[in-house]
Amino acid sequence: MAATSPAPGLRPYMPADAATLAALFRESVDELAEEDYDDAQREAWASEADDAEAFGARLAGELTIVALVNGEIAGFASLRDNAIFDMLYVRPDMARQGVGSALADAIEKLAGARGTATLSVDASDAARDFFAARGYVATTRNTMEIAGQWLGNTTMTRELAAPAAGSAH
Repeated sequence: MAATSPAPGLRPYMPADAATLAALFRESVDELAEEDYDDAQREAWASEADDAEAFGARLAGELTIVALVNGEIAGFASLRDNAIFDMLYVRPDMARQGVGSALADAIEKLAGARGTATLSVDASDAARDFFAARGYVATTRNTMEIAGQWLGNTTMTRELAAPAAGSAH
């Protein structure tokens, strides 16, 4: 039986996290998407973090949260425009240990608290089953070009529960 990690702690993204999260993004894409995308596709996708300043600006421009396990960054997720689950990446050695689920729970709660009724995500082929298990329904198959490579993903949506009446957020 695999050892389980403690539940991750969550905190807001800080600009000092940019380089660490860019490296985590690249490692996650390279290792966790290996079965779904070829080497050239993964390299093109991971290249989105090559400009650390631009990557940090993207994270800062969204509602980005960071997961910590034993004081170390284990993953991150971001919410764009209160309605789009933009990014969810977990360190490969922390995959399937609850980090992604904790981040997804937080993003869904934050979106719901901001009045979002339907949350959407463009799920990579590597993440599609994860989102489907959380109740997201596929609506559109997409193809996008990144750095000269074509990658597929699936737009998925999930209806969020309305915040309880009278709850303070």
